[in-house]
Amino acid sequence: MLIKMQTMNIEKFMTYNQTPQLFKRYTGNPILSSTIWPYKINSVFNAGATIYDGKVLLLARVEELRGFSHLCKAVSVDGFTDWVIDKQPTMMYEPDKCPEEKYGIEDPRIVKLEDEGIYAITYTSFSESGPLVSLATTSDFNTFKRFGVVMPPDDKDASLFPRKFNNRYLLIHRPASSNPSLGSHIWLSYSPDLKHWGESTILLHARKGSWWDAYKVGLGPQPIETSEGWLIIYHGVKTTAAGSLYRLGLALLDLDDPSKIIKRCDDWVFGPEEIYERIGDVADVTFPCGVVVKGDTLIMYYGAADTTIAIATASVKEILNYIKES
Repeated sequence: MLIKMQTMNIEKFMTYNQTPQLFKRYTGNPILSSTIWPYKINSVFNAGATIYDGKVLLLARVEELRGFSHLCKAVSVDGFTDWVIDKQPTMMYEPDKCPEEKYGIEDPRIVKLEDEGIYAITYTSFSESGPLVSLATTSDFNTFKRFGVVMPPDDKDASLFPRKFNNRYLLIHRPASSNPSLGSHIWLSYSPDLKHWGESTILLHARKGSWWDAYKVGLGPQPIETSEGWLIIYHGVKTTAAGSLYRLGLALLDLDDPSKIIKRCDDWVFGPEEIYERIGDVADVTFPCGVVVKGDTLIMYYGAADTTIAIATASVKEILNYIKES
């Protein structure tokens, strides 16, 4: 009885109220963990998400017991339950063919390219010189065409937009500053062919001082097209005496020119609250890499404490109203 009461007190202490309550956690969280994986792994988290063949498809980051990560597919009809997981890695790192993948591949974002009708996957390759942005395309999520390195180290948190702007592809990504005091910001880069990139510019600055997103910012899920603009859910990192704290904020970009920010909200809207988000391989992390939208419902898949995958849902209309009124 004493142990039970102590556990209840800890859970009460570690759970706090947030405003606004735009995102609602799924009662079945966490949805995916190492305990249900068909082969032996350490953890599963940070999944890209899309709709494929009428079903929700996740391409999850799976960390092996030796520490390297690969990508594995999980599919569900409703996007919440009865996940069918590939019995072996779906997309494995290939250091012999792609030396930039020497230490694994991580954190995918998925978009369907409108002109080509194929899916583009941007992901982090862990090279000898650190993390960098790589790109692959697929039409079936069984075979993949690798384009290799898109952005050199240190760079990550990348996604393409699903369509071109002025006949050019647009990549959102986050290079790391060599000087931490300058912060790490979200950038945009353009390409005519998915191989050659340039005209890079900062889109969203990490703020300074005591802000919740003062240390660094990075893209969460892929950009989400709405009637009001491109919805960007991004993570901000605040360094505390106990370590880094990952929380989520919102921004809205112009539909025709995403380099123009319509609005950036000041407050964070989602952060570590539940036990499975606050305790794990990396404490105090809520890190989404993928969303799907069904009608007005946005389903966000996020890594919880770098250990499991969980879901939070929100109304797109409520999010847009919040951004406009913020």
